[in-house]
Amino acid sequence: MIDKIAIFRALQLGDMLNVIPAVRALRRAYPDAEITLLGLPWAAHFVRRFHTYFDRFIHFPGYPGLPEQEYDEAAFLRFLDQMRDEKFDLLLQMQGNGTIVNEMLGRFGAARLAGFHNKDSRMASPWFIEYPEGVHEISRHQALMTHLGAPLAGDMLEFPITARDQKDYDGLLLSLQPGRYVVIHAGSRGVWRQWPPAYFALVADECAEKGLELVITGTAEETDITREVMKRVHHPVTDLTGCTTLGSMAVLLRDAALLVSNCTGVSHVAAATRTPSLVISMDGEPYRWGPLDHAIHKTIDWIANPSIEQVFVALEELVQMSPVAGGGLDLRFNRPAG
Repeated sequence: MIDKIAIFRALQLGDMLNVIPAVRALRRAYPDAEITLLGLPWAAHFVRRFHTYFDRFIHFPGYPGLPEQEYDEAAFLRFLDQMRDEKFDLLLQMQGNGTIVNEMLGRFGAARLAGFHNKDSRMASPWFIEYPEGVHEISRHQALMTHLGAPLAGDMLEFPITARDQKDYDGLLLSLQPGRYVVIHAGSRGVWRQWPPAYFALVADECAEKGLELVITGTAEETDITREVMKRVHHPVTDLTGCTTLGSMAVLLRDAALLVSNCTGVSHVAAATRTPSLVISMDGEPYRWGPLDHAIHKTIDWIANPSIEQVFVALEELVQMSPVAGGGLDLRFNRPAG
């Protein structure tokens, strides 16, 4: 009997959104089970947003070799005691290939430990599968669900938008018309994933010349990046750097004609809201992180082919679908309500 399930995935927004199709399948397979996420502190809000799939959140305090947060040995030992007291029926390792975390999770005392392993993290258990290489992140975790006997429930991403999200957006007092603006998001958590601001400015100007209003977004820590973009843009810009919550950003994206961004968290939010997007992949893994719907999302593998021409070709295709181009298709009204 599996009544108490824990998922270990101590990662960031994009990583979490891409695991939702697998968690959706898990919830349908175990509708009455209590499902707990073991993750980074920010993910407490994620669990509340996805309360139909998760029942609880427990903060994972870090571990040697995991770079997302500093390791606190005393905090980890307290956490380990808590995990043993929880007595989970099923603990899922959905972090990665298991090289660092499989041995750690084996100390939690769960009745069943399942997940991914490779030659360096081999687990003598039928509940584990070989970590799939060269596949999309969504497909990777769906493979685990299939192995565990949970029927799949689609590969679409989700991002539930709440009344509070709408209120936060309304508080920005913007005069933007739905379907008539492009969101330019030039930042990302990793510097190596950031396309140069000068290129973002070129794309922004092209969008403005095609009739789209320009909106620049980013965190407060990305102010230097957004300023670099705006210095080079030759058209009016609405600057929302440091002004949006995650929820108000989702509302902004939901109503946009287009997102232009690095391959980062906002690109996955756009995929969830079915907002057309032009995503620049700088990490060499577009097959793993790019949106699955290639009809309304274009992912550019800049590492393999650093050509601004291909960016403008993809941009032209996306803008032609928007109302400003006379395409007659307002994608905003063909998206799920969220």
